[in-house]
Amino acid sequence: MSRKRVVITGLSAITPIGNDLPTSWKNLLAGESGVGPVTRFDAADFATQIVAEVKGWVATDHIPFKQAKRMEIFTQYAVHCGNVLMEDCGLIINDANSHRVGTILGCGLGGLETIEATHAKYLEGGARRVSPFFIPIVIANMAPGQVSIFTGARGTNLATTSACASGTHAIGYAFSEILLGRADAMITGGVESTISPLALGGFSSMKAMSTRNDDPLHASRPFDRDRDGFVMGEGCGMLMLEDLEHAKARGAKIYAEIVGFGASGDAYHMTAPAEDGIGMKLCMQGALNDARLAPQDLDCINAHGTSTPLNDLAESRAIKAVFGKHAYDISVTANKSMIGHLLGAAGGVEAVFSALSLNQGIIPGTRNLDNPGDECDLDYTAGDSVKRQVNYVLSNSFGFGGTNASVLLKRYED
Repeated sequence: MSRKRVVITGLSAITPIGNDLPTSWKNLLAGESGVGPVTRFDAADFATQIVAEVKGWVATDHIPFKQAKRMEIFTQYAVHCGNVLMEDCGLIINDANSHRVGTILGCGLGGLETIEATHAKYLEGGARRVSPFFIPIVIANMAPGQVSIFTGARGTNLATTSACASGTHAIGYAFSEILLGRADAMITGGVESTISPLALGGFSSMKAMSTRNDDPLHASRPFDRDRDGFVMGEGCGMLMLEDLEHAKARGAKIYAEIVGFGASGDAYHMTAPAEDGIGMKLCMQGALNDARLAPQDLDCINAHGTSTPLNDLAESRAIKAVFGKHAYDISVTANKSMIGHLLGAAGGVEAVFSALSLNQGIIPGTRNLDNPGDECDLDYTAGDSVKRQVNYVLSNSFGFGGTNASVLLKRYED
């Protein structure tokens, strides 16, 4: 029995290399880095003093002032991307169809900056200094909630919170909503903005982040021998998923198709991946099985590729375990080499870039890969972007707690 086909009819993004998708994509293909010194607070006391910030963002350029001031930055990003997404996909939501359009967004931490600022006010002035909007501002599900309010979508409305896999889990579950017949269209992706003293301090204390403070442009270096940790970033990536027949009936443009989703758990460690990549392997294999594909069908992987010693090694081992000899024929790319690690937003942004790779026949290069690390011997598309017709892209996301998600995209053919 054939199942529904789910296509991507809209895309939008805000990233450290561009405040819109066209700019972000152009800079990604050009190999531009979004990494630089922290500008939002004095980071002199931290071991890591570099991040990948969104630059020049002014919320009130996109959202009415009264509403914007009652949103954390991550929600502002989501609302703006949601509005752009609706323009791009051309879907009109009205009373007749609003219950058939849902919103599922991934977000790892929520409003950490506002939590810090409110706690400081509380210590200074007591309970009376706590805003009545504090809780609605900081909770992670306010991103999909506000997107629902702004777009009018009344279908499934929820946030997935699974650390760095949040965005990819959101896409996978939005995909499932359409397959199950619960929705005709789903707004999905991931969003995050937690560049704050607490977040920087926490990750620094874990020794998880790069300390290449004197050379930020080369700090994020997935699969490289000299990688020393990830670079924290922020942003938003959103997709409109739609039942193919629904999309064709309204004459929608189609970027790509989603054909598979896999999820798994490592059952191993709080933060470290299993050394043999077993959870990652199960996840990727699950996406292949869901799409009814053989390993040799895949030609591109958008790797999680965090630039941490353990993750990059485990992911490389897992790819080889799933794809065998064919692993060496697959083009692997690591977007984080330019945009940093967007945490809960990573899967959303990287799925957006994967859809454009399929649509335009080009694979972004992996920057800063000068000397591959031990066992990192795959084709990581080191250097410049490569023109190549891509038929399938597997986009990976793995997070603390041993949570893993992979979504499999296909070049669209009618």
